[in-house]
Amino acid sequence: MITLKNDRELDRMRRAGALLERVLLALKERIEPGITTLELDHLAERLIREAGALPSFKGYEGFPYSICASPDAMVVHGFPDKHPLKEGQILSVDCGLILEGWQSDSAFTVAVGRISEEARQLIRVTEECFWLGAQQAREGNRLGDISHAVQAHAEAHGYGVIRDLCGHGIGTEMHEDPSIPNFGKPGRGVRLKAGMTLAIEPMIAMGGWRVYVKDDGWGVVTQDHSLCSHYEHTVAVTQGDPEILTYSGEARL
Repeated sequence: MITLKNDRELDRMRRAGALLERVLLALKERIEPGITTLELDHLAERLIREAGALPSFKGYEGFPYSICASPDAMVVHGFPDKHPLKEGQILSVDCGLILEGWQSDSAFTVAVGRISEEARQLIRVTEECFWLGAQQAREGNRLGDISHAVQAHAEAHGYGVIRDLCGHGIGTEMHEDPSIPNFGKPGRGVRLKAGMTLAIEPMIAMGGWRVYVKDDGWGVVTQDHSLCSHYEHTVAVTQGDPEILTYSGEARL
């Protein structure tokens, strides 16, 4: 069931989103060769709890950490570990929190030191896919309009759009209806209404779209081991422009 949030509920989600943005910005500043993803995990949990919130990932269906840390060919759900990051890697960080009972979810991919131009373009195009998809999150549009915008831009650059994973509705639960694929046909699917809150999250691979799950039961990796980038924000459908609840900069809408 899709839930529509009222003004009071949206305001609580704004506060949760603003806190999550601050946490992720702090993590971004620490990412460089030599740091471990376990250190990033500890920092995220400390900042979230000090602000009176809860890390929503920790313990969710048994997931043992506060962030997902997914380097290089890992798409999502990577376990933080004690291995220092190396120059030339890319790292995707996904994090969520609960503040006053309301969820927020966001992810980014960044360079670890100097990276290849090909990797830098993948990160840039993945972010562009998000903004093009978010532009379609308008009252009266269809869910497929978001999905198609993401797919068209990624495939125009020769990239694979991960099909086994998708975005989702969000509110008092981390995963609510509807599911939001990153591929699809425009004009199809659920009609969007003001008050819907969506976690839109393109996962774009430099190679093919097929993936497999690691032996730990969590980490998802591209089957051809090509690099993958992930970018996500929590978005509210309004009667006007979409509102990005986890981003305070100038929205590219």
